[in-house]
Amino acid sequence: MFAWRRVVVALGASLSIGLVLLTVWKGSVAVLFARLLLASLVVLVAFGLSELWPERLPPRIARWAFRIVVVALAVPLGMVVAYFVTTAGDAAPWWQSSFRLRGFLGLTVLGMLVAPWLAMAALLRQINGEAQRQALAFELERSEFERKESDARLRLLQAQVQPHFLFNTLANIRELVDSGLPQASDVLESLIAYLRAAIPRLQEPSTTLGQELALVRAYLEVMHMRMPDRLQFALHAGDEALTLNCPPLSLLTLVENAVRHGIDPSEEGGRIEVRVELNRGRCYAEVVDTGVGVSQVDGMGTGLSNLQERLSLAFGGDAEFHLLPLEPHGTRAVLAFPASQKDP
Repeated sequence: MFAWRRVVVALGASLSIGLVLLTVWKGSVAVLFARLLLASLVVLVAFGLSELWPERLPPRIARWAFRIVVVALAVPLGMVVAYFVTTAGDAAPWWQSSFRLRGFLGLTVLGMLVAPWLAMAALLRQINGEAQRQALAFELERSEFERKESDARLRLLQAQVQPHFLFNTLANIRELVDSGLPQASDVLESLIAYLRAAIPRLQEPSTTLGQELALVRAYLEVMHMRMPDRLQFALHAGDEALTLNCPPLSLLTLVENAVRHGIDPSEEGGRIEVRVELNRGRCYAEVVDTGVGVSQVDGMGTGLSNLQERLSLAFGGDAEFHLLPLEPHGTRAVLAFPASQKDP
């Protein structure tokens, strides 16, 4: 493509010069255009060769300056070739004719004035094109570095979730042992089954809302077995939301905080409701509890701040998190993020 563009420019310049010279040219029009075209092709070949040869130039000589000088020197050579070709078969050599010699000198001078400028324009286009390609390559490389940085940051945050999640689970086990409940063994067995399903999800970059809701249900069932008279729960989600992309343990983090900071501290306990719905291309997930309530995210530990950053990295800043108090008591935690299908 690039070489054909040079050919088109060279031929176009030759034709333009020929049209200008028609007003003063005394010979054959066909010969004029033939000489201009032949000379332009010789100059074009010299321009291309000067890009590759010699491979190295003296430090004080710039490649672009060398190529312009080569183009200027190639014009007389091209004219000589053109005149030899177009006068082949004549009785006398063309340089012995004053008429043809004047034409040769005129075309040579005109070519040496025009050709370097065309070469300079071609070099500028080449330099600009190369600069644009390098800029695009740098931008792609920068984007790739940013993506890798975001992925690494997300993996680090998910790694931080693991000890937080496991420590909370161990705390629940300790409470079961300390309470001495007769159903402690059944609750512990359910908790082990829950952990077997939950821990592998910690390594996944994303999951579905359906899988997340299944973990939430399993967790709430275990917590309900631990305190059957103090915890009630319900989950509400449409089928269209179950296959949507969701960061691992996002809803579970909200539910876990609702249990630990809302239901557990309350003497009468409370109810937890999880709702997921779609609206105008966004997914809205909320966890509502009727526990003691909390007014600030910082009051609920590092779990929610970690969740906020994971949401920001997973959805490029297009995710929202709100924590709102309820009257007379309780908390409403709301997540909003783009509704997208999980990659297969």
